[in-house]
Amino acid sequence: QVQLVESGGGLVQAGGSLRLSCAPSGRTFGSYAMGWFRRAPGKEREFVAAIHWSASITYYSDSVKGRFTISRDYAKNTVYLQMNTLKPEDTAVYYCAAGIGTRAQDFSSWGQGTQVTVSS
Repeated sequence: QVQLVESGGGLVQAGGSLRLSCAPSGRTFGSYAMGWFRRAPGKEREFVAAIHWSASITYYSDSVKGRFTISRDYAKNTVYLQMNTLKPEDTAVYYCAAGIGTRAQDFSSWGQGTQVTVSS
């Protein structure tokens, strides 16, 4: 298990941008795959994006492809989710996750979540 701390959420107008950050507490990412998930009000948690431990492969849900970018900076021991052209339907609590692979079921450590609200 890895303790993860997210930051960067907030309120933004539609069409705007936000960047979420995620860092492990007290350790490095090592060879973990990292991902972002979100849960909108009244909905189940859904996959948003994932990045291989080598940072060579990334995956995105169809709903964010072309607008969001996941990246990892080993020097800063931080994973980012750059969110552009935000839409009201992107409003959700966003969770950072770490795991042994990039499939949704591979993620076993979760952050506390950060709220993203997109106004129309």
